[in-house]
Amino acid sequence: MLPPLNASASSAGKLLSSFTFEVPQFQREYSWARDEVAEFWNDLRGSLEADSYFLGLVILTDKPERKLVVDGQQRLITLTLLATAIYFEAKLKNRMALAERIQADFIRSIDYDTDEIDPRLTLSDEVDNTTFQTILDIGEPPSGFHIAEDSVSRRMIDSYEYLRERLRDDLRSDPFKRLGKWADFLTNRLYFAVFIHPDSSSAYQVYEVINTRGKELTTADLLKNYVLSQTPDAKRVAVYEQWKQIARHFSDDSNSFVQYIRHAVTVESGHILPKDLFGFLAGRVKHTDRIPPSPQALMNILEKHLPLYRQMMDPTLPGPSQPEALGIFAALNSLSVIAVRPILLAAARGPDAINGMRYILRLVVRRIVVGSLGTGNIERRFGEAAKAAFDSGSWKVLQQDLKDLNPDRADFVSQMGRRSFKKGVLTFLRRSIVTGSMTPDDEGTLHFIWASQFPNWRSMSEEDGSYWGSTIGNTFLSVLDKRPSDADNWPAFKRSMLPHGIAGEWSDRLERIKEWDASAIETVGSSLAEAAAGVWY
Repeated sequence: MLPPLNASASSAGKLLSSFTFEVPQFQREYSWARDEVAEFWNDLRGSLEADSYFLGLVILTDKPERKLVVDGQQRLITLTLLATAIYFEAKLKNRMALAERIQADFIRSIDYDTDEIDPRLTLSDEVDNTTFQTILDIGEPPSGFHIAEDSVSRRMIDSYEYLRERLRDDLRSDPFKRLGKWADFLTNRLYFAVFIHPDSSSAYQVYEVINTRGKELTTADLLKNYVLSQTPDAKRVAVYEQWKQIARHFSDDSNSFVQYIRHAVTVESGHILPKDLFGFLAGRVKHTDRIPPSPQALMNILEKHLPLYRQMMDPTLPGPSQPEALGIFAALNSLSVIAVRPILLAAARGPDAINGMRYILRLVVRRIVVGSLGTGNIERRFGEAAKAAFDSGSWKVLQQDLKDLNPDRADFVSQMGRRSFKKGVLTFLRRSIVTGSMTPDDEGTLHFIWASQFPNWRSMSEEDGSYWGSTIGNTFLSVLDKRPSDADNWPAFKRSMLPHGIAGEWSDRLERIKEWDASAIETVGSSLAEAAAGVWY
C-alpha cells in the first residue's frame, strides 16, 4: 500500500529555490505546443496584478539527491523557460540583482560545499536535457546539430522562443517596472499545490495512479512506466533507450505503437482486448489460461518482431521479407486489414512461410466478399490462431482452426456478383481479376461506369442504380485519373473511356454491350465473380 501523500501550498519561488528536480524516464516527454504555451502565458500575464494565482498540482517523490517530478513537468519546464527569458531580459536591461535572484530561485542551484552550480531542473533524456540546459545557459537554442521537427527538443525551443517574444512585447511600455512585476509575481504570488511522496521506489506506481484517475494517459505511457518500474536501477537507462528506439519507428503515433505491442504479445500469449492490454501485461487483469511475459521478455518480443512488422506497415521499408511477402502485405494494406498481422508474424517464423501468408490473404478476401472481418469475435479467432501457429511452429494448424471461417466457392461467386463494396475493396478486387494475381500492382484508377450524377443515363432507373451502382460489375480500371466530363452516357463512355483501360481490362467485352443497364451490370458482375474465383480458389 502506498504511504499517504503530504499536501502543502507553496509559491513557485519557494518551491523551486528549495530543491533540485529531475523529470524521470517514466514521465511523458514534454508535449506542450503553441496553444498550450499561449494559454499558459495569457493566464499568467492576465494575473500579474492579482494577489495570487494557482498554477495547479505538482507531485514529487524523494530521491537522495533531488526530487522526482511525478506529475506537473509540463508546467515546471514551461515556467523554467519563462524564468530564463526574464533572466536574460533583466541582464539586457542591466537589472543585475533581479537577474541574479531569478537565476538562483528558478534556474541554477549553488552547492555550498563545492561551489558548483547545478541546474534546478534536469531531464532524463540526454539529448533533450542538453537542449534544455543550453537554453538556460545562453538564452538561445543549441547550434551545430540538427534538431528534428516534432521532437521534444524542438517543442522546448518553440516554447522558449514564443515566451521570449511575448515577454519582450510586454516589457516595451516600461521594462524596469514590468521586470519587477514579473519577478515578484513568479517568486511570491504564483502558487502550486505540492504533494511529496516519501517513498522514491513507489514513484512509478504513484505516476500510474495519478494519471489513470480522470486524466488522459496513453497505454504506451503506462506500459513504459510499468516496464521501467520493474527494471533494476542499473539497467533502467539501457531499457529506457531500448524502449525509445522501438517507439521511434511509429512516428510519434502512440496508437500504432500500442497496436504493435498488442499484436506482438498476441503471437505468444493469445488474443488480448485493447482495453485489457496494460492490465494483462502489468498483472492487473488476471487470465486463467495465460501468463503475461515479464517486462524483459516483453522487450525481447518487441525487438524480435519489429523488423517484420515494420514491413507489414510499410512494404517499401528494408527488412527480412522476400518480395512475395511484401506483395501480400501491400495487398492487405490496400484492403485496410490489420487484424491478421499476428498470424503473419507467427507464420513467418515457421517453414513454408509464404504459403501460410497466401492462405491468410485468401481467407481475408473470401471473408470480405462473403461475410465480414469487422467483428470482435473474428479478431479473437485470429489472435488465438496466431498463438496456435506460433506454439506449433507451423502455419498449417490454421487450416483446421479457421476452417469454419472459409466460405465455399459457390457462395463467393454468388455474393461477389451482387454485393456492394467500398471503392477501395472494389479497386483491389478488380485489379486482381484483370491481372490474375493475388498481389496486383497499384495500376489504374477505378471508375464507376454508371453513377447517380449522370441524368442522361436513361437506361438505368434510380432504384436499379442504387442497388447495382457499387457492385463489381459496374466498375472499370482506366489509366485516366479523371473521367472526361462528356462521358455521361453509355455511348460516350465507350468512346471516351474504353480505349484507356489498363492492360488486361475487359474493354472488348464491354464494347459489345449495347445498353448499360441493371441486366448488363448483373451479367458482367457474374462473369467477373467467376474470374475472381479463379484467382482466389
